[in-house]
Amino acid sequence: MFSLIKHSARAVPHTTFTRPLACSSISRRSLASETPSKRPPTAVLLTNMGGPKTLDDVYNFLHNLFSDRDLMQLPFQTWAAKYIAGRRTPQIKEQYQAIGGGSPILSWTRKQGEAMEKLLDEISPETAPHKHYIAFRYVEPYTNTALKAMKEDRVKRAIVFTQYPQYSCSTTGSSLNELHRGIKELDMENDIHWSIIDRWNTHPGFIEATARKIEAKLAEYSPEERKDAVIMFSAHSLPMSVVNRGDRYPAEVAATVDHVMKRLNSAYPYRLCWQSQVGPSAWLGPQTGDAVKGFAKAGKKNVVVVPIAFTSDHIETLFELDQEYAEEAKEVGLTGWKRVDALNDDKTFTDAMAHIVKEHIEKNETVSKQWLLRCPNCTFETCGHSREFFTHQKI
Repeated sequence: MFSLIKHSARAVPHTTFTRPLACSSISRRSLASETPSKRPPTAVLLTNMGGPKTLDDVYNFLHNLFSDRDLMQLPFQTWAAKYIAGRRTPQIKEQYQAIGGGSPILSWTRKQGEAMEKLLDEISPETAPHKHYIAFRYVEPYTNTALKAMKEDRVKRAIVFTQYPQYSCSTTGSSLNELHRGIKELDMENDIHWSIIDRWNTHPGFIEATARKIEAKLAEYSPEERKDAVIMFSAHSLPMSVVNRGDRYPAEVAATVDHVMKRLNSAYPYRLCWQSQVGPSAWLGPQTGDAVKGFAKAGKKNVVVVPIAFTSDHIETLFELDQEYAEEAKEVGLTGWKRVDALNDDKTFTDAMAHIVKEHIEKNETVSKQWLLRCPNCTFETCGHSREFFTHQKI
């Protein structure tokens, strides 16, 4: 997501579920009277920022992004969003053209959701059938599109499942605020019982899937090359103003990296870097591009870059890492540059998704303790409103 702003700126083990989901007496009677095939589905709402599916979607995507006051607050934002989106669309279209004409994130999310719900029906029959819905922030299927589909399916129980492993107010927080607004706009405040999976950055299944991808990429080196390999984890950067407000994202990304390296027995030197800085203000660093140059100066040749905050391919992996940074690496002599494959529909990962949901159901938890606590210096009223609504849900 921030890479789109960045490029614009340049132009200007598993547990077993054994007990039923706690629910009201009315819900229990309803479930008891219906066979699994007749019940309304248990909804799993997969939230993400999304990406333009075609070149024709680029302008609307950018306009919605720059209009998001949960992400940024600009002077005269209604006008500014239209102006910036219009000015930047040609360049961003070129970038999407370079990766095939559009973002594959919707296709990958659908495949992930289908695999997840199939396994969920097997390991959590008490809450079957399960059905995934997709709620993108800036492009179809929008949040309200998903809510309308859930209403048509008579959904009574829904689990919000962020597709960002690490929580940030800019990503998961913005999506939850938008979801709350959509629920109010569609007069659905009493229709569905909600609960939230707001982060899963150290879940064993996620860590295992990531570690296996890294091992597979390292295996492409010769034994001699592997001895000199450096693992470079790369995640979206954040403005220091957001970090200093109290956003949990940097700590949660670091925790993911720590768990992955422990799984790999810390066999390789590694660093965590941050991509997609925007403008002249201070951002979390070191920047990925600067790290590439630094490793080259240190005489390193073999660098394995890991997109640690992304679970599917999109513009940040396919364009920024595979093309921009890869070209920079080549120019400075990093001849052994390799990018670890995104998780996409990897079975280890989609199995992990199902178990993350099952474990959440088993906890009978509405929201996490971490999500309850707002950033110490938060000034966004919408964050308080969404927390008030979801915290008082009863499941």
